[in-house]
Amino acid sequence: MRLYVKYMVSLRCKMLVQAELEKLAIPYSKIDLGVIDTKEDITPEQRLQLQEQLQLAGLELMDDKKAMLIEQIKTAIINMVHYSDELPKINFSVHLSSVLNYDYTYLANLFSETEGRTIEQYILLHKIERVKELILYNELNLTEIARKMQYSSVAALSNQFKKMTGLTPSFYKSLRNKRRKNLENV
Repeated sequence: MRLYVKYMVSLRCKMLVQAELEKLAIPYSKIDLGVIDTKEDITPEQRLQLQEQLQLAGLELMDDKKAMLIEQIKTAIINMVHYSDELPKINFSVHLSSVLNYDYTYLANLFSETEGRTIEQYILLHKIERVKELILYNELNLTEIARKMQYSSVAALSNQFKKMTGLTPSFYKSLRNKRRKNLENV
């Protein structure tokens, strides 16, 4: 049986779900971001117990097929932007269609009407969050970050970053350095 979990977007969430499944003695075969595959059907009572425990942690079991698909879109984008070594070389629309086995136009229309923003805007938000992480990790320079995140140049990355955050990547990096110096003086 496949269950879908809303707001399950990190390794910590997966660990929490795993602990709850084990506590409730629900055998599972796989836990992925937003998805639980149980080895057998669960009873309505088990489902209710799981739902109550997940809600305490800010997660939610989903029943609505459209809501589940929206979460699958979000999870696919989060996986693509945050957890893969490099973004796919194909268009995001082609990637999402192949991952989710739906026509991209359908996915885009459903996402826009439900979320009030486009898939492209959602991807950009996550790309900029990923760029912030990479800047803070200080392992890559801006040229390497631009290449990794598939910007055509550092200038394109900088323009997008400034448009979304109001800051240049260099200024954002200097803020991190200033905070670090302040901590060192304590």
